[in-house]
Amino acid sequence: MNIHGIRAIYKFEMARTGRTLMQSIAWPVISTCLYFIVFGTAIGGRLGDIEGVSYGAFIIPGLIMLSLLSESISNASFGIFFPKFSGTIYEVLSAPVSAFEIVAGYVGAAATKSVIIGLLILITARFFVDYEIAHPFWMIGFLILTALTFSMFGFIIGVWADDFQKLQIIPLMVITPLTFLGGAFYSINMLPEFWQKVTLFNPVVYLISGFRWAFYGVADVNVGISLAMTLLFLFACMAAVWWIFRTGYKIRT
Repeated sequence: MNIHGIRAIYKFEMARTGRTLMQSIAWPVISTCLYFIVFGTAIGGRLGDIEGVSYGAFIIPGLIMLSLLSESISNASFGIFFPKFSGTIYEVLSAPVSAFEIVAGYVGAAATKSVIIGLLILITARFFVDYEIAHPFWMIGFLILTALTFSMFGFIIGVWADDFQKLQIIPLMVITPLTFLGGAFYSINMLPEFWQKVTLFNPVVYLISGFRWAFYGVADVNVGISLAMTLLFLFACMAAVWWIFRTGYKIRT
């Protein structure tokens, strides 16, 4: 394995984050703070507890997941799309690095940025509400697994996209609505029975439910199922990336 190649791609991507701190780190945290102010403080103060957890604390996992999914996808998709757009992808492909090492560099950097943002939001939440983490090991585990999965998904989008507009279609038109409808701001048990069953077809429900269980020990879906679905998403993305490199799909265009 070419560790130096992975490190070079990883460091380059992390350095790009350092040059755009406001856009890459500060803005996601600031925007999440606005959610805490509006939902957690202004509205949450008028709502009762949900499954024994105050509303302000209840939405923390959902808000972290909302930022984690969007940032993982955007960081990874832009990271691989821009070299294609500028033509520098040929420098990467001609270097003595394998497909695995290319993916490890780009996806690893995107996942690292997303985990940092998630942890910063978690720290920031302490200024607005009190919360406890019942299962810190599992919280970190779900955080890293989700960041890796959706960074890989973002890598796939970056390979698929032909222009900058396509980079935003799936995050804005698919992922964000699924997150809002996946229990980020409420428990799906609050829905009518029919819509509870419909919501189970939303894959983001399992991510948010498992992550919330790690915080408070309460979940809309069994935590074992949530973990299994998260791993399934990860393996599906890995299979798609393997197919992309095996067929050369849009890598050189």
